[in-house]
Amino acid sequence: MVRELIHDLIFLARKSEMATKEDLQVAQDLLDTLIANRKACVGMAANMIGVRKRIIVFDNEGTYMTMFNPEIIKKSGPYDTEEDCISLLGSPRPCKRYKTIKVQWQTAEFQTRIKTFTGWPAQIIQHEIDHCNGILI
Repeated sequence: MVRELIHDLIFLARKSEMATKEDLQVAQDLLDTLIANRKACVGMAANMIGVRKRIIVFDNEGTYMTMFNPEIIKKSGPYDTEEDCISLLGSPRPCKRYKTIKVQWQTAEFQTRIKTFTGWPAQIIQHEIDHCNGILI
């Protein structure tokens, strides 16, 4: 189900809680909402639809990917950039990102996975994990 986007900065600035198997529908709603907004957005975190759970969805070079409880466990190649956010009004904001990140997360079956991402997918993941951590760019 496509959900309404949240723009409340106080809500978005709060840290999200760990996701559980009971949150599978939230992940589906999040993916549905991302797909409905795909012309303006490439990734979303659950707090963007009003649920403070550590769930992100994003376009991984043409394939949508869902991560439960993602954590960056290694990063390298820092650079400065600017990013927009569909939840935040205004122009792009400056932020620091890393060219390469190693991420640990859980699948929809709650199996742990670890993978290294580079470039654009890495930047999207970092943005969405910031959302989970209550960090607004």
